[in-house]
Amino acid sequence: MLVLQKKIYELDKPLIMGILNVTPDSFFDGGRYEGDDAMLRRARQIVAEGADILDLGAVSTRPGASLPDADAELQRLLPAIALIRAEFPAIPLSVDTFRASVAEECVKAGADIINDISGGLFDERMFPAIADLQVPYVLMHNRTTPDRMAQDTHYDDLVAEVVRFLSEKLDTLYRLGAKDVIIDPGFGFAKTLEQNYELMRKLDAFRVFDEPLLVGISRKSMIYKFFGTNPGEALNGTTALNTFALLHGARILRVHDVKEAVECVRIVLQLIK
Repeated sequence: MLVLQKKIYELDKPLIMGILNVTPDSFFDGGRYEGDDAMLRRARQIVAEGADILDLGAVSTRPGASLPDADAELQRLLPAIALIRAEFPAIPLSVDTFRASVAEECVKAGADIINDISGGLFDERMFPAIADLQVPYVLMHNRTTPDRMAQDTHYDDLVAEVVRFLSEKLDTLYRLGAKDVIIDPGFGFAKTLEQNYELMRKLDAFRVFDEPLLVGISRKSMIYKFFGTNPGEALNGTTALNTFALLHGARILRVHDVKEAVECVRIVLQLIK
């Protein structure tokens, strides 16, 4: 269960989180939604196609990416939150950030969820801030900064180590008083192509957590590198993996292509009802 915008989501129907990147260098849509008009067109598309949550990102965390400072991140995020909130006051709004100071300012401005790709590793203040803010938090497995992700991929037991990391971080969050934590295995972060597929095959292992499971594989390299193509040709593979994820416990899908993900959920629910 999640409480967003004073509405209770029981998660018997999986939720779709639509991605809106306001960055110049994201791996799939970098630079596409800079500027108020382009940003609002994308937000309208996400809402019209049926997304339950809009996820706003201002820092590219693709492998090898350089990270802007907090001021630059806020200069992108705060105007975007204001624009989206003015037109869509009821849409639950997630902000993709690993900085506690940015999380605090964004929640103050109207954000409902903090989506942290670092699992609290990049900012020691993040967990206490989440406990103080009392907003849902996406806890993702990660190991290192984007410039090191391609190198730091050795695991003795991948799934066990990911589960252990999430379990320890979850315990810390709850001891601090945080609520509504969402679990994300971190596909593509400090993991090889083969490790990403191992993680997907063993997704049922994350049922050990009594928390919603988020899967974010939309157009990622585990798809297009597998086929030797590019992110623009990765929609079909994304849908295939999203279908598998839904059948193995995913309750939130983070996607670029909202319409296709909504249809995927509807078909899976029809099959299993």
